[in-house]
Parts: sequence; structure tokens; C-alpha cells
Amino acid sequence: MTYAPGPYGYGYAPAPPPPKPGVIPLAPLDLNHVLSGAFGAYRRHWKALLGMGLAAYTLAGAVAVGLSVAGWAALSDSWRAMGDTPSTGDAELSDLTPLFLGLGGLWLVFALGVLLATGLLHAAVAVVVQEAVLGRRIGFGTVWRRAWSRLGSVLGTVLLPALAALVPALLFLFGLCLMLGAMLASLDTEGDNGGGLAITGVLVILLSTATTPIALWIWVKFSLAPTAAVVESAGTLTAMRRSAQLVRGSWWRVFGYTLVMALIVGGVSFAVQAVISLTTQATVFGVPLSQHPTPGTIFLSMATMAITGGLLTLLTQLLLGPLLPLTSSLLYVDQRIRKENLAPVLAATAART
Repeated sequence: MTYAPGPYGYGYAPAPPPPKPGVIPLAPLDLNHVLSGAFGAYRRHWKALLGMGLAAYTLAGAVAVGLSVAGWAALSDSWRAMGDTPSTGDAELSDLTPLFLGLGGLWLVFALGVLLATGLLHAAVAVVVQEAVLGRRIGFGTVWRRAWSRLGSVLGTVLLPALAALVPALLFLFGLCLMLGAMLASLDTEGDNGGGLAITGVLVILLSTATTPIALWIWVKFSLAPTAAVVESAGTLTAMRRSAQLVRGSWWRVFGYTLVMALIVGGVSFAVQAVISLTTQATVFGVPLSQHPTPGTIFLSMATMAITGGLLTLLTQLLLGPLLPLTSSLLYVDQRIRKENLAPVLAATAART
């Protein structure tokens, strides 16, 4: 028996390709496999993924609206009094306290809603990838039940890295506030020129810059934890330890693959939101601010801007949100194939179905 020339020369049959029952070959994955697998899983299961995204953000929106209504009821008297204040230019900082409280409350409510939606979406994506790798279909109802049952553990795996990422952001905002305070103090000729505040603000911003790589390292280290929490039915801490174990020795590869998908998602999201914002900004925000603005109209315009921006973000997240979790879930499978020889187990499971 003779063989045609193959990649190993005459007399050797070419190596058979790895089995591919689903969206990826059951072998160590390169960047092309991960990206094509993520888009392929999205294409095959778009109904379940978009349905879960819609359900997640609807639930998050209901929570956000409920908390916002409660906050409005608590501060409505202060806001109404602020709206009746004439625009004389003599308003003190204390008069704007309800405005700052309201905007801070809106931001916190929005963050809680996004956290809830992100956790549910990560859980749903992990369920979908678990079946898509084996070439099996799965309905929305099954995805919802399995994702909801693991939501508590997944929320923990999403929250802890998010808190780490929040530290440099809060430090940066605090530094900017100190710089702004220094600028205001410099305008007061009778008091301190704000030099101390300016120096402190610069130091805080530098501290924020120094903590950013640490937060990024933590985020990548635990990026596979949501999938581990679903696939292995693990608790929050166990899933995070599993993620750290799988990422160890491959941090840069996991980071690079995730970064490529993040750039794709971020680029598309930025382009869409920029176009919509440019077409609506003048008509939505220009008129109220150009006609004798008062603290009330300023607050109304800023609140409208926050709500509109939040809705646009939710819309783009609904469409593009599954892609990054899909990438992380496929990297979880890839790392287990590389480190734990998971491919034969997956192939045998796929053959039985």
C-alpha cells in the first residue's frame, strides 16, 4: 500500500484533522479559531443569546427604574426647590447638593443594573458554549433555567474583578475632583491658592495610573471564572481558583485574544454610539441650555443625557454584549484542552449525542 505525499513526506499519511462537532475543533485553539468560534456560536444560537440579553437588561432596567423612582421620591422636594431658584449667578455649592446626590444615585443604580445583567449574560453564554462546542442546539427556556440557577456564583465572579477595576477609576475621579477644587481655590484671592490640593490631585492620579496594571492583571486572571462557575457548578471562590489555575502560564495569550475581541466590540460600539449621539445632541440638549438656564433645567438636561446615554449603551450591549463572554468561554475550553486533555472527553461526548 502506498500513500500520496503528505506533510510528513512519502510513505506517511497526512495527519487527520481534529474532530469538530461544533463551533471549534477539539484541539488547542489559535486566535482565528477563537474568533470564528465566538461568531459561529453567536450565529447558531443568536435567538437564545439575544433573548437572554433582552431578558437580562429588561430585568436590570426594572431594578434600575424601581430604585430611581424611590430616589426621586426621596429627593423630589429638594429638586423642586432647586428648580424654582432663579438663575442669578449667586447659587452656592450647597444648593447643588441634591443635583450631585441625584446624579450619583443614578450612576450607582445604573452600575447595579449592569452588574446584574452582565452576570446573567455570562451565565447564559457559558451554557450556550457548553452545547455549541458539542454541536448541540439549545432553547431559550433551557438556557434561562440553567443560567438562573448559577446566577449567584457567577455574580460573585463578576463582582470581585469589577471592584478591582473600579479602584483606579475612583482614584482617577477623586484626583480630578481635587484638581477642580484647586482651580476653584485659585480663583479666590482671599484664601489659599489651592497649591496643596493640586499636588494631592496629581499624586492621586499617578496612583490611579500605577494601580491600573494590577487591576488588569486581576481581571484577566479571573476572566474564566464565570464559565467555570457554570460548567463545573462551582461556587464563587472555587471558580475563581479554577480560573487562576487555568490562566497560569498563559496570561498574555488569554489577554491578547480577549483584547482583540474587545477592540472589535469597542470599535463597533463606539462608532454606533457616536453616530447616534451626533444626530441627537443638538436637538435634545441644545435647546434647554440655550434659553436662560436655571439649576432645574440644567439638571433636567443632564438627567436626560444620562438616561439617553444609558439607553444607547444598553442597546449596543444587547447586540454586542455576548461576544466577549463567548471569547472567554471558548478560552476556558481551550485552556482545559491544553492543560487537562479535555478534547477526547468532548469528542466522546459529542459522538454519543
